[in-house]
Amino acid sequence: MAVEITEEFVWQNISPRARDSHKGTFGSVLAVAGSAFYRGAALLAAEGALRTGAGIVTLASVEPVVSAAVTRLPECCLCPCKEGAQGGIAPENVPLLRRQKATVLLLGPGLGGTAQSAARATETRTLVQQLLPGFVGAAVLDADGLNATAQLLAEGKPFPHPAGELVVTPHPGEMARLTGLSAAALATDREGIALRYAKAWNAVVVLKGARTVVASPDGRVCVNPTGNPGLARGGSGDVLAGMLAALLACGLPAYQAAACAVYLHGAAADRAAAKRGEYGMLPHDILPELGALFAENQR
Repeated sequence: MAVEITEEFVWQNISPRARDSHKGTFGSVLAVAGSAFYRGAALLAAEGALRTGAGIVTLASVEPVVSAAVTRLPECCLCPCKEGAQGGIAPENVPLLRRQKATVLLLGPGLGGTAQSAARATETRTLVQQLLPGFVGAAVLDADGLNATAQLLAEGKPFPHPAGELVVTPHPGEMARLTGLSAAALATDREGIALRYAKAWNAVVVLKGARTVVASPDGRVCVNPTGNPGLARGGSGDVLAGMLAALLACGLPAYQAAACAVYLHGAAADRAAAKRGEYGMLPHDILPELGALFAENQR
């Protein structure tokens, strides 16, 4: 039976920082994200990770994204990648990406896929297939990374896994592609379906939407009470993916990291909506509200 995530649960799991801590204490995130079509997705994900406490965030992407990050995110380390089809990250970058030292891999935001071209979809699929199974830590698989995985599953290939814990963050459309279920079928039993596939994929499933569901392979399920329809726009999920990766890097287990991330993401969005309205708020408005939440709860 699902439980509702509470504010108390969140702050029990996210402790105030020890006075003698350093950047290594809070892990490192490698965000493999972005393309010429989707530059903003990578920046939102990287800033989401920075604002949620990761010690080091490295953004691996193509030149247009890296150039934008230089001025937008001076705190971010950068790993420039060669461009492939449709301005995306070419698979030939995999050896370079494997050499980056990180405790958490974030793979997927803005990589591009079938919406750009068949060649872009093939290259993203190759990135997922070659990079995720060889990663030694935990990973967050999001957006085009999920669409690429759906294609792999359709070809009869196994669900790609890192050595550490895996969190997948599908919205209903991505979940439908991953499972073959219709959107209508998904809507009838979101909690049960999220749990079924968490067990099948041995991954924590974050099934996004109103009252986002978080399900663990060990049978735990929770639903998120925070958030509002102002989140229903492109970019919101990129912020969430970065936040989740940061909490994993800070040492939270996958289920707790996912539950805390969705709660804080929604709570920050509620604050943004109170100031700008659900029509007027934008995903980047969530980011400064995160700082306010941490400041109020970790004095």
